[in-house]
Amino acid sequence: MQEQTVDRTRRALKLTYGLVPIVAGADKFANVMTDWSKYLSPLSRRLIPMKPSAFMKAVGVIEMGAGALVLSRYSRLGGYVVGGWLAAIALQLLTHRTYRDVAVRDAVMALGALALAKLTEATAEKRREWSEQREPMGPIDRPRYEPVYATD
Repeated sequence: MQEQTVDRTRRALKLTYGLVPIVAGADKFANVMTDWSKYLSPLSRRLIPMKPSAFMKAVGVIEMGAGALVLSRYSRLGGYVVGGWLAAIALQLLTHRTYRDVAVRDAVMALGALALAKLTEATAEKRREWSEQREPMGPIDRPRYEPVYATD
């Protein structure tokens, strides 16, 4: 029962931290949800060597890749990438006085992505332990099945 709960939780986190970056990354090209470049602080605008809109499109590509990584068989690595990425976004937002509330939200989301990575790691370790405990049956251990013939 506990293993099912852990696995359901891990799958929910995997879908969340896989799909949300993909959707947000794709929206960097469309700006349907918001104008993403408004979240760039004045400091960031001075430091990046391109237009904010072009920078946000590059950010979108990275976010979509990170989300795809989470959804792939490399969920643990993807969790660390998304967690680090969200932490970097939170730090950038802290330099922008207007969006400190969003920085806190992104910092909390970063912790959730790191929790996904650790949970995936722990689940994989537990599965390895289970597989090591089950030794394959050798030819002597296998049950013998005799053919059964119908008799009249």
